[in-house]
Amino acid sequence: MKYPIFIWLTACCFFASVAYGEHSSPETVKILFGSCLHQDKPQPIWQSLNQEQADLFVLLGDNIYGDTEDMQELEAKYQKQWSHPGMQTMLANTPLIGIWDDHDFGENDAGAEYPQKEASRQIMLDYFNVPQNSPRRTRSDGIYTSHILNQSGMKVQLILPDLRWNRSPLKSVNKEDYITIKAPNNLGPYVPHTNKSISMLGEPQWLWLEQQLQQVADVRILATSLQFLPELTGWESWANFPHERQRFLDLLEKHKVENLIIVSGDTHWSELSQIKRQNGNELWEMTTSGLTEEWKEVSPNKHRVGDSYAKANFGVVEISKHSVSMTIKDVKGNKVMTKVVPL
Repeated sequence: MKYPIFIWLTACCFFASVAYGEHSSPETVKILFGSCLHQDKPQPIWQSLNQEQADLFVLLGDNIYGDTEDMQELEAKYQKQWSHPGMQTMLANTPLIGIWDDHDFGENDAGAEYPQKEASRQIMLDYFNVPQNSPRRTRSDGIYTSHILNQSGMKVQLILPDLRWNRSPLKSVNKEDYITIKAPNNLGPYVPHTNKSISMLGEPQWLWLEQQLQQVADVRILATSLQFLPELTGWESWANFPHERQRFLDLLEKHKVENLIIVSGDTHWSELSQIKRQNGNELWEMTTSGLTEEWKEVSPNKHRVGDSYAKANFGVVEISKHSVSMTIKDVKGNKVMTKVVPL
């Protein structure tokens, strides 16, 4: 057998958990989120993650640091990470789903031009135990997916877009402007596109995404590898494609979508962000990053609520019939920040 048997067991646990709610209380659904997990670094955070006894674990991207066009090397890095004792414990007890970001896609900040994306896709989906007949394996425009949890009398939808497969090249400032203007302000080199023909998702994925927003659900979570609400950080984010960021916000209004939160990764720091929608309601995002990766100079974010946190962390979303709580926890499982959003 090519891959460890505990991966197969994960799929079995998923259906048991969804059907019978083995982990959370009868009134709640608990989902763990994490991103930016380096296979070569110490991972003490697994002890706290496993103590959560959640109903689902979602990896948001940079699930390994592959950064290669050698697929044997990429697979070896997955094997090393998936063999970690803490992760094996998680896989044996908690169902796992996920999406990729750039480093596990195969190259830093890469998009549609990455030459090994087809082979990388198959390796990634093998380790996530995605069935061989899944459209994620053969679809011509990416590995985006959605999941429904029917549990505790609620229907929770998770939407995971693919922000890599179709993405057009990024737009950046010149080296002099980066050194003299952006870097001193803790900003990355990228700037928003003004050309609306440039895309991150691609049109077929947009049509799929609009269909997902019309599915029946009590609560929706947009689980995105890149930050959605923060603007002009200069790093990778939805804000580099402002017409697509706005397109999603317009879809929320068009279809009167409520009870939606956003969870994102990538940044190597965590924060809570909030904007007011066109209808006057609040839209919240929890960024959780990273499980091993940390950052020294956090970028400005005018939508940030409270402080950021730039040490190892994970995110916890707990859903009841009346509210959704979003919590960032540190490596020891202590709460760093939390927000309760009423439904």
